[in-house]
Amino acid sequence: MSTLQSTKPKIILIGGGGHCKAVIDVIEIQNRYEIVGIVDKKELIGQDVLGYKIIGCDDDLANLGVEFPHAIVTIGHIKSNALRVKLFHLLKELDFHMPSIVSPLAYVSKHAFVDEGSVIMHHAFVNATAKVGKNCIINTKALIEHDAVVEDNCHISTGAVVNGGVVVKKDTFYGSNATSKEYVEVSGFIKAGSVAK
Repeated sequence: MSTLQSTKPKIILIGGGGHCKAVIDVIEIQNRYEIVGIVDKKELIGQDVLGYKIIGCDDDLANLGVEFPHAIVTIGHIKSNALRVKLFHLLKELDFHMPSIVSPLAYVSKHAFVDEGSVIMHHAFVNATAKVGKNCIINTKALIEHDAVVEDNCHISTGAVVNGGVVVKKDTFYGSNATSKEYVEVSGFIKAGSVAK
């Protein structure tokens, strides 16, 4: 029987809902981090999400961070990103390291940049010299074209297209299958299926 322990960095997931399940899938396939558990509401401690236990609530983060210095926010962003942003700042204050998580099924150009705490989901495409800010979700099959900038705390939803040179301002929700004209600036709530221009 093997007694070898995993040498992968251990990571805590913050939030145990639907988006968490999708991020778990990415982390498992990426195989760079070992998920040690999930932090959620106090009354959910002990429950299970895809085989991973909810091991604490926000009040436990300072203590958990002593043993497990890596974390990622796994709460989604549809109506509001206020909780995602609050948790991201809390993790920063507690000196957690928040890596970018990139699915091996996604394509991120070596000439692109993805900042801390952002997740690039399966089959997303981030093209040359595109920039993705902190704490973003680039969801399944989203396309971020060349020279585009996605600022901090944005959610680019499933199948959305951010065309070349577009600037998506911070805190924007960019709906599923929305698209944009080239070299425009978009912000706020971009409705699913719409054209941002």
